[in-house]
Amino acid sequence: MDGKGAVTEKNHFPLQSGLVAFVKRDCPTCELVVPVLKSLGRLRPLMVYSQDDPTFPDHEGTLDDTELEHSFHNRIETVPTLIRVEDGQEVGRVIGWHRGEWEELTESSALGSGLPDARPGCGSLSVDGDHELDLMVRFGSDQLASRRVELARLEDEMEALFERGWSDGLPLVPPTERRVLAMLKGTSRSPQEVVAVVPPDLVECTVEKVAINAVMAGCKPEYLPVVLAAVEAACTDEFNMHGLLATTMTAGPVIIVNGPIRKAIGMNSGRNVFGQGNRANATIGRALQLVVRNVGGGRPGEVDRATFGGPGKLSFCFAEDEERSPWTPLSADFGIEAGTSSVTLFPGEGPRTMVDQLSRDPDSLARGYAANLKNMYHPKAALAFDCIVAVSPEHARVFSEAGWSKDDLKARLHELCQMPKAEMVRGAGGMAEGLPEQVPIETVPKFRPGGILIVHCGGDAGLFSAIISGWVNGKVGSAPMTVEIRS
Repeated sequence: MDGKGAVTEKNHFPLQSGLVAFVKRDCPTCELVVPVLKSLGRLRPLMVYSQDDPTFPDHEGTLDDTELEHSFHNRIETVPTLIRVEDGQEVGRVIGWHRGEWEELTESSALGSGLPDARPGCGSLSVDGDHELDLMVRFGSDQLASRRVELARLEDEMEALFERGWSDGLPLVPPTERRVLAMLKGTSRSPQEVVAVVPPDLVECTVEKVAINAVMAGCKPEYLPVVLAAVEAACTDEFNMHGLLATTMTAGPVIIVNGPIRKAIGMNSGRNVFGQGNRANATIGRALQLVVRNVGGGRPGEVDRATFGGPGKLSFCFAEDEERSPWTPLSADFGIEAGTSSVTLFPGEGPRTMVDQLSRDPDSLARGYAANLKNMYHPKAALAFDCIVAVSPEHARVFSEAGWSKDDLKARLHELCQMPKAEMVRGAGGMAEGLPEQVPIETVPKFRPGGILIVHCGGDAGLFSAIISGWVNGKVGSAPMTVEIRS
């Protein structure tokens, strides 16, 4: 099957060599070419499949295709379609009526004397929205490799999904063949293409398996490319989904989407950006977690050992507000060309609000940010954790009007987040937590180089920004991962 749901199996015709036509009575162009079909039938074997009336046209080779099985298997998108067959296989086809093309295909001349030179055809019933998915279930569902789960007649399908352990705690959309086939129409990728090897059980995950979980999460087909990219990013060694899953900390995957696809699928990057109410934001993040749960085996209380958990364990996904941002998008910081659709995965906990309603000077505002950042996780925690600073439009305006670039803000925050070793060592301030005395530097940076990420998003009212604290970085932890979205 190709990515749009069409079957790519070989053609099967009840004649070895000759011509095969697909028509329907409710098509003016099909009516127009009836005399041509009759003349061709006198010259060579001709079979005509009629989609809506087995008596049309009046030809002894007319076959009943009102079930549309033959039209479906032969990928008929327009009628009339004329196919040339040799040794039982298709060697060429033309659609609609174009005298020159018909004559070339049939190696005939002077076809359709008195007819116009060309007329467009009509849509095939096999690709009509009222029939297409039902035909895929009836005649093409063998393209789905996943096992079928039969439910008892009185079994409630919603409860059955809970009982089988597939749910994240919320109701799921039952992944019927029809729904999964519809979901697969959202991508051009083959259903059996392996997207990633999903931890913790290290199971190969196909596009089909992602589509099944996207259905259960409540995604629309147009979201599927984003979910696929998120799965790819999550399953890289750099992102270390297994470690993020198994940690006792609160972190989970945070998905940030950049590029044109944000608007195309209606994602939220503005008011209530981290909250409820947007289907794309909510279900894309949920689909990723369902893949980790149902394909990779990552379940709470088993490999997932979080002490508290957090929103990323269910769904934490949002879009960056690129249109109003004074800066380049987050994806550009990871080498993705601006204007390219991509996802960035960050290992983060829930957002923490930073309030500063009085600063109109960029340095004052940066100092307020730094004061919050220095206390992230613990005032003495240094170098081990990255962070996202989600800058709201009102705060971004303060920096922009002063001419501060994103790099300027990052540099100033790193500078302001330097702390004396004497205040960071164990026991200082009466707190046992801290760095060992043998730390060889006298001034300790809160973040490693590149450990502060800047994202522009949020509502345009309220002088707030937010911190999303990261999980452990470095070889024992996780690194942010950006992947281009493929259609």
